[in-house]
Amino acid sequence: MNRHDSRYVEIANLTKAYPNPFGHDIEVVKDFNMILRKGEIVSVIGHSGCGKSTVLTMVAGLNPISSGSLAVQGREVSGPGPDRAVVFQSPCLLPWMSTYDNVMLGVKQCYPHGSKQQRKEICEYYLNLVGLADSMKRFPREMSGGMQQRVGIARAIALKPQVLLLDEPFGRLDSLTRMDLQDVILDILDRERITTMVITHDVDEAIYMSDRICMMTNGPEATVGQILDVPFQRPRLRQDVLDDPHYYDFRFALISFLEKQERAKDSHVAEVKQRLNAADSATDQQVTRV
Repeated sequence: MNRHDSRYVEIANLTKAYPNPFGHDIEVVKDFNMILRKGEIVSVIGHSGCGKSTVLTMVAGLNPISSGSLAVQGREVSGPGPDRAVVFQSPCLLPWMSTYDNVMLGVKQCYPHGSKQQRKEICEYYLNLVGLADSMKRFPREMSGGMQQRVGIARAIALKPQVLLLDEPFGRLDSLTRMDLQDVILDILDRERITTMVITHDVDEAIYMSDRICMMTNGPEATVGQILDVPFQRPRLRQDVLDDPHYYDFRFALISFLEKQERAKDSHVAEVKQRLNAADSATDQQVTRV
């Protein structure tokens, strides 16, 4: 593996700060560092509000970086581009367009010089990959949530991105549909060798889908707390992963980290309440003296 493949995506000191009218800017994410290898799947997990999706939107170029740097294949990036495709929790399909036309919309932008037949073959190929060969003329209102999400996946993969960004893409789906789509995506990623970042709050999903798992600390100033290597070979079979004795070791490590973050948050909240109560008491005493 050459240098560009071993450091395919380089995220260095990535920081996002929002203005604070009462003082210094609030750093939601601070000094986030990570290197992704070509074809690697990395999950980012943490408590709600810790900044997982903020990291993803910065990598996607949809959220301006306050400081730090981001490079794909050694080229610095600062805005959105077709080299990074995003699948959100909501499929975000255009309701007046068919399944085929929703995918074709992106294909036309990425392959402006391709022939009509070439673009048609690309759309049909990726819709077939996600199991929608018989649903190309259907509209979003005529499909289930899982089918709509398949369209979103096909639309993203059809762009042939260098990096695929998945922002809790299964969060609104039932368990069976979620597991089915996990397998669909893993099968595609094994074929295409697309470097992928998955934002998730699901411990089992992170273990099953990932080569590595990044555990984020609580915000503000959230950052990489710990990295867990998941050495299961790919392609994977779900039952083989569940039967592996190390699976429960990984699960315990993730849950322990998240529980530690939860205790730290509770302790911080209690400390803030104590300070506020002390301040209120001091104010009351001053008023009484007056």
